[in-house]
Amino acid sequence: MSTSQPDASASRPPGERTTPDSVLHARTGTDVSPEDLVLASGKDLTPRNLEWARRKLDAEGPAALDKILP
Repeated sequence: MSTSQPDASASRPPGERTTPDSVLHARTGTDVSPEDLVLASGKDLTPRNLEWARRKLDAEGPAALDKILP
């Protein structure tokens, strides 16, 4: 008895075999808060880390979040 599964992508239309670029981005079009940046970096929400995030957002804008996330 075979344990292999049929390729699920074979039954999809050709345009649905890859993930659209718009789905791969980390942000959803909303503003990025200092809290978002701190949490995405894996740090605790402390006054020091929030100040770091504010400075980073001032310097880099919302792209700062994209740089931290894989």
